[in-house]
Amino acid sequence: MKFSGILMVSMLLFALPVFAQDRSGLDRRPPHPPPNVEESTHYGWADVLRVDPIYEPGEVEATQRQECFDEPVAPRPPAHADTRVGGTVVGAIVGGVIGNLFGRGDGRKATTAVGAVAGGVVGSNIASANDARAEDAATASPVTERHCRQVPVASQHHISAYDIEYRYRGEIYMARLAYDPGDRLRVRVSVMPAE
Repeated sequence: MKFSGILMVSMLLFALPVFAQDRSGLDRRPPHPPPNVEESTHYGWADVLRVDPIYEPGEVEATQRQECFDEPVAPRPPAHADTRVGGTVVGAIVGGVIGNLFGRGDGRKATTAVGAVAGGVVGSNIASANDARAEDAATASPVTERHCRQVPVASQHHISAYDIEYRYRGEIYMARLAYDPGDRLRVRVSVMPAE
């Protein structure tokens, strides 16, 4: 027993300087350098809740600008009776002249009458076809007239900035930006220890 007790005491005596040396080595290590700003920064996306433009008055000057609008105009209805009558008369005259060139005596009167009737029918059909084409063209494309007028403008205002309200991770923030960010805003988040 004596020998084992001496052995234990001697082991403790040898171990103490080692533990003391290790402990003193921990106390001498250099302090941790402060974090770099880039290392403590990350980026995220915030939801934009409201965008209010900030207007800055410009020079006050009495100017005018042109304001134009298109007004639909009802197309003029085609004159069906006039063109058909005119076509019939012209066709009858031309048909009568051509019919008069044929035949002799009483036959000439008959060919003139037949030519006038045939020419009248042909002239009436041509006038009807022209009226149908004109009516199709009038209903196919609506007719509009452009009207313009001068409107006075007292002063000019322009947007100088935007007040933004946005939500990031449940918190509401406000900022003033030079542009309209839309529905989402990229944010920079920096984490630093509180002092």
